[in-house]
Amino acid sequence: MVYTAMTRKAMQICFDAHKDQVDKSGLPYVFHPFHLAEQMTDEETVCTALLHDVVEDSSYTLADLEAMGFPQAVLEAVGLMTHDPAVPYMDYVAAIGSHPIARAVKLADLRHNSDLSRLDIITDRDRMRAEKYAAAITLLESMEKKEI
Repeated sequence: MVYTAMTRKAMQICFDAHKDQVDKSGLPYVFHPFHLAEQMTDEETVCTALLHDVVEDSSYTLADLEAMGFPQAVLEAVGLMTHDPAVPYMDYVAAIGSHPIARAVKLADLRHNSDLSRLDIITDRDRMRAEKYAAAITLLESMEKKEI
């Protein structure tokens, strides 16, 4: 992970936003964005990884993050990663694919969320979610290849 004043600020916000949340296996949710951030290679992707669920899952808004000084590229990526339930899932994923930072973080997010070994009990619903995520990974990887 890259440590800068900006990434440390994102770490603090991430922890504040998720400190009382747990994931599907009952572990502290904050481990998830920290796991993604560890895979990122620059300040903008680290900040996006840490903040990727903050707007969707807490009282923080994009305006709050902007007021805290996060760069436009991070705000755009977090905005794209904040899923509006009215938007069909694969349309949401396709929009993410157009933004290199959001795409990199979403690929890491999908891979981590697809890891069924994180769960104590695997249900049909978990398998269906993993299949949906596999389709999203395929779409994002194809968009990434077109950009290269």
